[in-house]
Amino acid sequence: MRLRALNFGGIFDVEKKKKRLQELDLSSQNPDVWNNHKEMQNINQEKASLEKVVGSWAQLNQKIEDAQLLLEMTQEEGDEEGFNELKLEMDIITAHATSLETQSLLNGELDQNSSYMTINSGAGGTEACDWAGMLLRMFTRYSEKQQFKVELLELTEGEEAGIKSATLHIQGTYAYGLLKAETGVHRLVRISPFDSNARRHTSFAAVHVWPEIDDDIEIEVKDEDLRIDTYRSGGKGGQHVNKTDSAVRITHTPTGAVVQCQSQRSQLANREACMKMLKAALYELETEKRQKEKDQTEAGKRANEWGSQIRSYVLAPYQMVKDHRTHCESSNPDNVLDGSLDIFIEAFLKSKAQGDL
Repeated sequence: MRLRALNFGGIFDVEKKKKRLQELDLSSQNPDVWNNHKEMQNINQEKASLEKVVGSWAQLNQKIEDAQLLLEMTQEEGDEEGFNELKLEMDIITAHATSLETQSLLNGELDQNSSYMTINSGAGGTEACDWAGMLLRMFTRYSEKQQFKVELLELTEGEEAGIKSATLHIQGTYAYGLLKAETGVHRLVRISPFDSNARRHTSFAAVHVWPEIDDDIEIEVKDEDLRIDTYRSGGKGGQHVNKTDSAVRITHTPTGAVVQCQSQRSQLANREACMKMLKAALYELETEKRQKEKDQTEAGKRANEWGSQIRSYVLAPYQMVKDHRTHCESSNPDNVLDGSLDIFIEAFLKSKAQGDL
């Protein structure tokens, strides 16, 4: 028996990435680049991303070589404990390989970028607001597990429980590539904690994800196309109440795109954050139009009601989470709601790569 080291050709092409790293190293040694802060920053960011990817594949190959050595020693000695250790090591290798396989599918133009995410409660009143709050926690937990930085830009609380809406800025390599799978309507079926008769209720919430874009990408936004509203940021009361109209909402009238931010103390800072989000949203719309791809923006804005969901989370009378696009399922909704979304995201990316979506 022998374990095979991986060949990094094909879809991922590690050798090509190694060559690109060499090119970036040469570019970074050019004195002319040292005086261009923006160009140097871009080079360093790309280098860091490529080094992380190439290093991960090298680590996987090293683990396979170490496991091969352990296997040979165990076979020679007939050591049962060694076989148990090898099984554990193979589980680690399999998980590592699965993660890298997912990365190999993230080859879109903006997949490596950070992302924005909005969550809006839909049909279902208090139930829907509570469900939107559960989704906010789920995506926050998933992002933390991926070691992404999560910033809450806007939050509108429900009247009795949960949230009416929230906007997140999720920062990290491949944040958009992974989370774009979550754009759409999410449906919850459960025994309502708000119903004294303990009846089953169905709730909906819409999620929309779009990529953050670089500052050097020029997006023209005309002042006359904008409607800018300011309002007082919400809070729990006491010293946390914002006594000025610092929160900002911007509506782009030609497209209907709406962004809002209340995370900063000043109206100016919130407006700048809104403009950055808006430009990213408009860039995504234009990119989708040029490429004639399925409009994920509209998929995220479909009616938050029966028949339009991408995924169902059933907590009663049985327990099941099912993605209606890929038919991927999990019988452990508690684990999913705690941020374990990997199987659904991987299934989406594979179906996308195969042209099934």
